[in-house]
Amino acid sequence: MPTWLEAGLWGLLGGGALVLGALVAWFARVPSGVIASVMAFGSGVLISAVAFDLMAEAADTGGLLATAVGFLGGAVAYLGANALLARRGGRHRKRSGDQQPSESDQSGSGAAIAVGALLDGIPESVVLGLGLLSGGGVSLSVLAAVFISNVPEGLSSAAGMKKNGRSATYVFGVWTTIAVVSALAALVGYAALGGAPPELIAVITAVAAGAILTMIADTMIPEAFETTRTWTGLITTVGFLLAFAIDRAG
Repeated sequence: MPTWLEAGLWGLLGGGALVLGALVAWFARVPSGVIASVMAFGSGVLISAVAFDLMAEAADTGGLLATAVGFLGGAVAYLGANALLARRGGRHRKRSGDQQPSESDQSGSGAAIAVGALLDGIPESVVLGLGLLSGGGVSLSVLAAVFISNVPEGLSSAAGMKKNGRSATYVFGVWTTIAVVSALAALVGYAALGGAPPELIAVITAVAAGAILTMIADTMIPEAFETTRTWTGLITTVGFLLAFAIDRAG
Protein backbone atom coordinates (compact mmCIF):
# COMPACT_ATOMS: atom_id res chain seq x y z
CA MET A 1 0.00 0.00 0.00
CA PRO A 2 1.39 3.46 -0.89
CA THR A 3 2.40 5.37 2.22
CA TRP A 4 0.36 8.43 1.23
CA LEU A 5 -2.75 6.24 1.13
CA GLU A 6 -1.83 4.73 4.49
CA ALA A 7 -1.60 8.26 5.94
CA GLY A 8 -5.08 9.02 4.64
CA LEU A 9 -6.51 5.83 6.13
CA TRP A 10 -5.03 6.58 9.56
CA GLY A 11 -6.53 10.05 9.37
CA LEU A 12 -9.88 8.52 8.42
CA LEU A 13 -9.69 6.18 11.40
CA GLY A 14 -9.04 9.09 13.76
CA GLY A 15 -11.84 11.16 12.23
CA GLY A 16 -14.14 8.15 12.17
CA ALA A 17 -14.03 8.11 15.97
CA LEU A 18 -16.00 11.38 15.88
CA VAL A 19 -18.71 9.69 13.82
CA LEU A 20 -18.73 6.77 16.27
CA GLY A 21 -19.24 9.15 19.18
CA ALA A 22 -22.02 10.96 17.32
CA LEU A 23 -23.79 7.67 16.60
CA VAL A 24 -23.74 6.76 20.28
CA ALA A 25 -25.10 10.17 21.27
CA TRP A 26 -27.86 10.09 18.67
CA PHE A 27 -29.20 6.60 19.35
CA ALA A 28 -28.49 6.19 23.07
CA ARG A 29 -29.17 8.35 26.09
CA VAL A 30 -25.76 8.77 27.67
CA PRO A 31 -25.68 10.38 31.14
CA SER A 32 -23.91 13.73 31.23
CA GLY A 33 -21.58 12.44 33.94
CA VAL A 34 -20.37 9.65 31.65
CA ILE A 35 -19.82 12.07 28.76
CA ALA A 36 -17.87 14.45 31.01
CA SER A 37 -15.76 11.66 32.50
CA VAL A 38 -14.80 10.30 29.10
CA MET A 39 -14.03 13.85 27.96
CA ALA A 40 -11.69 14.32 30.92
CA PHE A 41 -10.05 10.97 30.21
CA GLY A 42 -9.57 11.89 26.54
CA SER A 43 -8.04 15.22 27.59
CA GLY A 44 -5.40 13.41 29.63
CA VAL A 45 -4.61 11.06 26.76
CA LEU A 46 -4.13 13.96 24.35
CA ILE A 47 -2.00 15.97 26.79
CA SER A 48 0.33 12.99 27.16
CA ALA A 49 0.64 12.64 23.39
CA VAL A 50 1.40 16.34 23.02
CA ALA A 51 4.13 16.18 25.67
CA PHE A 52 5.85 12.86 25.02
CA ASP A 53 5.36 12.41 21.30
CA LEU A 54 4.84 15.68 19.50
CA MET A 55 6.85 18.18 21.53
CA ALA A 56 9.64 15.78 22.44
CA GLU A 57 10.10 14.74 18.81
CA ALA A 58 9.91 18.33 17.55
CA ALA A 59 12.50 19.54 20.07
CA ASP A 60 14.87 16.65 19.33
CA THR A 61 14.67 17.35 15.60
CA GLY A 62 14.25 21.11 15.27
CA GLY A 63 15.71 22.43 18.52
CA LEU A 64 14.03 24.09 21.47
CA LEU A 65 13.75 27.62 20.04
CA ALA A 66 12.08 26.61 16.77
CA THR A 67 9.80 24.23 18.64
CA ALA A 68 8.79 26.91 21.13
CA VAL A 69 8.02 29.40 18.37
CA GLY A 70 5.93 26.85 16.49
CA PHE A 71 4.15 25.75 19.65
CA LEU A 72 3.16 29.27 20.62
CA GLY A 73 2.26 30.07 17.02
CA GLY A 74 -0.13 27.14 16.91
CA ALA A 75 -1.72 28.20 20.18
CA VAL A 76 -2.20 31.80 19.03
CA ALA A 77 -3.58 30.73 15.65
CA TYR A 78 -6.11 28.40 17.26
CA LEU A 79 -7.05 31.04 19.83
CA GLY A 80 -7.71 33.62 17.11
CA ALA A 81 -9.78 31.29 14.96
CA ASN A 82 -11.73 30.05 17.97
CA ALA A 83 -12.48 33.59 19.13
CA LEU A 84 -13.86 34.44 15.70
CA LEU A 85 -16.07 31.36 15.67
CA ALA A 86 -17.25 32.08 19.23
CA ARG A 87 -18.76 35.36 18.06
CA ARG A 88 -20.74 33.47 15.43
CA GLY A 89 -22.14 30.83 17.78
CA GLY A 90 -19.47 28.15 17.78
CA ARG A 91 -18.17 28.70 21.30
CA HIS A 92 -19.91 25.76 22.97
CA ARG A 93 -19.66 23.28 20.09
CA LYS A 94 -18.35 20.50 22.37
CA ARG A 95 -20.97 20.98 25.09
CA SER A 96 -23.49 18.19 25.59
CA GLY A 97 -26.10 20.33 27.35
CA ASP A 98 -28.22 23.20 26.10
CA GLN A 99 -25.34 25.69 25.80
CA GLN A 100 -25.14 25.41 22.01
CA PRO A 101 -27.38 27.96 20.27
CA SER A 102 -29.97 26.78 17.79
CA GLU A 103 -30.23 28.38 14.37
CA SER A 104 -33.23 30.38 15.57
CA ASP A 105 -31.19 31.64 18.56
CA GLN A 106 -28.29 32.77 16.40
CA SER A 107 -28.33 32.71 12.63
CA GLY A 108 -25.22 31.10 11.18
CA SER A 109 -24.40 29.19 14.37
CA GLY A 110 -24.77 25.87 12.54
CA ALA A 111 -21.99 26.76 10.13
CA ALA A 112 -19.82 28.12 12.99
CA ILE A 113 -20.20 24.91 14.97
CA ALA A 114 -19.33 22.82 11.92
CA VAL A 115 -16.26 24.91 11.07
CA GLY A 116 -15.19 24.85 14.72
CA ALA A 117 -15.41 21.06 14.84
CA LEU A 118 -13.28 20.96 11.71
CA LEU A 119 -10.78 23.36 13.29
CA ASP A 120 -10.45 21.01 16.27
CA GLY A 121 -9.77 17.94 14.15
CA ILE A 122 -7.30 19.12 11.52
CA PRO A 123 -4.15 19.47 13.71
CA GLU A 124 -4.58 15.92 15.01
CA SER A 125 -4.95 14.53 11.50
CA VAL A 126 -1.94 16.42 10.14
CA VAL A 127 0.16 14.97 12.96
CA LEU A 128 -0.85 11.43 11.95
CA GLY A 129 0.36 12.09 8.41
CA LEU A 130 3.60 13.69 9.57
CA GLY A 131 4.32 10.69 11.79
CA LEU A 132 4.81 8.50 8.72
CA LEU A 133 7.52 10.72 7.26
CA SER A 134 10.16 9.17 9.51
CA GLY A 135 9.53 5.79 7.87
CA GLY A 136 8.77 4.07 11.17
CA GLY A 137 5.00 3.91 10.82
CA VAL A 138 2.32 5.83 12.65
CA SER A 139 2.87 6.36 16.37
CA LEU A 140 0.58 4.00 18.29
CA SER A 141 0.35 6.39 21.23
CA VAL A 142 -0.61 9.35 19.02
CA LEU A 143 -3.16 7.28 17.12
CA ALA A 144 -4.63 6.00 20.40
CA ALA A 145 -4.75 9.55 21.77
CA VAL A 146 -6.57 10.89 18.71
CA PHE A 147 -9.06 8.02 18.61
CA ILE A 148 -9.77 7.91 22.36
CA SER A 149 -10.24 11.67 22.57
CA ASN A 150 -12.35 11.95 19.41
CA VAL A 151 -15.04 9.52 20.59
CA PRO A 152 -16.11 11.71 23.55
CA GLU A 153 -15.71 14.86 21.45
CA GLY A 154 -18.15 13.54 18.87
CA LEU A 155 -20.43 12.17 21.58
CA SER A 156 -20.61 15.37 23.60
CA SER A 157 -20.95 17.72 20.65
CA ALA A 158 -23.57 15.58 18.89
CA ALA A 159 -25.58 15.30 22.12
CA GLY A 160 -25.61 19.11 22.34
CA MET A 161 -26.57 19.43 18.68
CA LYS A 162 -29.47 17.00 19.10
CA LYS A 163 -30.66 18.72 22.27
CA ASN A 164 -30.77 22.06 20.48
CA GLY A 165 -32.82 20.88 17.54
CA ARG A 166 -30.20 20.07 14.91
CA SER A 167 -31.36 17.45 12.41
CA ALA A 168 -29.77 14.05 11.86
CA THR A 169 -28.78 15.23 8.39
CA TYR A 170 -26.87 18.16 9.88
CA VAL A 171 -25.24 16.16 12.70
CA PHE A 172 -24.01 13.24 10.62
CA GLY A 173 -23.24 15.48 7.69
CA VAL A 174 -20.89 17.47 9.92
CA TRP A 175 -19.10 14.47 11.41
CA THR A 176 -18.86 12.49 8.17
CA THR A 177 -17.42 15.54 6.42
CA ILE A 178 -14.89 16.02 9.20
CA ALA A 179 -13.88 12.35 9.02
CA VAL A 180 -13.24 12.71 5.27
CA VAL A 181 -11.38 16.01 5.71
CA SER A 182 -9.31 14.38 8.49
CA ALA A 183 -8.24 11.70 6.02
CA LEU A 184 -7.34 14.34 3.45
CA ALA A 185 -5.43 16.40 6.03
CA ALA A 186 -3.33 13.40 7.02
CA LEU A 187 -2.74 12.51 3.37
CA VAL A 188 -1.80 16.07 2.41
CA GLY A 189 0.37 16.40 5.52
CA TYR A 190 2.37 13.42 4.33
CA ALA A 191 2.39 14.14 0.59
CA ALA A 192 3.16 17.87 0.77
CA LEU A 193 6.02 17.49 3.22
CA GLY A 194 7.60 14.30 1.93
CA GLY A 195 10.76 16.09 0.85
CA ALA A 196 10.76 18.80 3.51
CA PRO A 197 13.75 19.23 5.82
CA PRO A 198 13.33 17.62 9.27
CA GLU A 199 13.54 21.05 10.93
CA LEU A 200 10.46 22.28 9.03
CA ILE A 201 8.51 19.14 9.92
CA ALA A 202 9.49 19.68 13.55
CA VAL A 203 8.11 23.22 13.52
CA ILE A 204 4.85 22.13 11.89
CA THR A 205 4.52 19.35 14.46
CA ALA A 206 5.01 21.92 17.22
CA VAL A 207 2.36 24.20 15.63
CA ALA A 208 -0.11 21.31 15.67
CA ALA A 209 0.82 20.48 19.26
CA GLY A 210 0.18 24.07 20.36
CA ALA A 211 -3.20 24.10 18.66
CA ILE A 212 -4.17 20.75 20.22
CA LEU A 213 -3.20 21.78 23.75
CA THR A 214 -5.08 25.08 23.42
CA MET A 215 -8.12 23.19 22.16
CA ILE A 216 -7.98 20.84 25.17
CA ALA A 217 -7.82 23.69 27.66
CA ASP A 218 -10.43 25.82 25.90
CA THR A 219 -13.09 23.27 24.95
CA MET A 220 -12.57 19.78 26.39
CA ILE A 221 -11.63 20.37 30.02
CA PRO A 222 -14.35 23.02 30.61
CA GLU A 223 -16.98 20.56 29.35
CA ALA A 224 -15.61 17.85 31.65
CA PHE A 225 -15.29 20.08 34.71
CA GLU A 226 -18.84 21.37 34.44
CA THR A 227 -20.12 17.95 35.50
CA THR A 228 -17.27 15.95 37.06
CA ARG A 229 -15.95 18.87 39.15
CA THR A 230 -13.39 17.61 41.67
CA TRP A 231 -13.01 14.29 39.84
CA THR A 232 -11.83 15.98 36.65
CA GLY A 233 -8.17 16.11 37.65
CA LEU A 234 -8.01 12.46 38.68
CA ILE A 235 -9.77 11.19 35.56
CA THR A 236 -7.54 13.33 33.35
CA THR A 237 -4.49 11.96 35.17
CA VAL A 238 -5.60 8.38 34.52
CA GLY A 239 -5.94 9.17 30.81
CA PHE A 240 -2.50 10.75 30.81
CA LEU A 241 -1.01 7.68 32.53
CA LEU A 242 -2.58 5.27 30.06
CA ALA A 243 -1.21 7.17 27.06
CA PHE A 244 2.20 7.42 28.73
CA ALA A 245 2.19 3.66 29.31
CA ILE A 246 1.30 3.03 25.65
CA ASP A 247 4.15 5.32 24.60
CA ARG A 248 6.67 3.56 26.82
CA ALA A 249 5.49 0.11 25.76
CA GLY A 250 5.96 1.07 22.12
